[in-house]
Amino acid sequence: MQLKSLLAGSAMLALLAGCASSPMEQQQEEAATAQATYQGSLPCRNCDGIDLDVTMVGEEMSAVEERTFTLNASYRNHPQTPPDENYAGNWEVLTGTPSDPDATVYELTPDGDGQIYYFMRIDQSTLELIDPERRRFENGEMLQLKRQ
Repeated sequence: MQLKSLLAGSAMLALLAGCASSPMEQQQEEAATAQATYQGSLPCRNCDGIDLDVTMVGEEMSAVEERTFTLNASYRNHPQTPPDENYAGNWEVLTGTPSDPDATVYELTPDGDGQIYYFMRIDQSTLELIDPERRRFENGEMLQLKRQ
């Protein structure tokens, strides 16, 4: 009798454990931790390019403390072999540029030292690095990151 009770109890625990991660809960967890990664290679005067990897966590409507980012930059074949640059911080959503008042711009502000980065959303899968006055550079197509 004890063995049957033990087996029944184990079966019940297994059933409950299976229910714990229902598809609805998994979708809610994914929505709560929305994440987008963008990658690209930027031009470099003294090297073959700067590989940029930006991961943004959170959604535009989330509270600012829930919107975080990491940015990693690696220089390819630079004569001075600078170390990779790694930043983390929070991102803001700004609206408008001088040429497009409806544009969506992301302002990435690193914790501590580091420059603030501005990216204009071209479409759902493309960000473009722009200047602090929110103007596009002449070679803007070369400054684009694609969503992975």
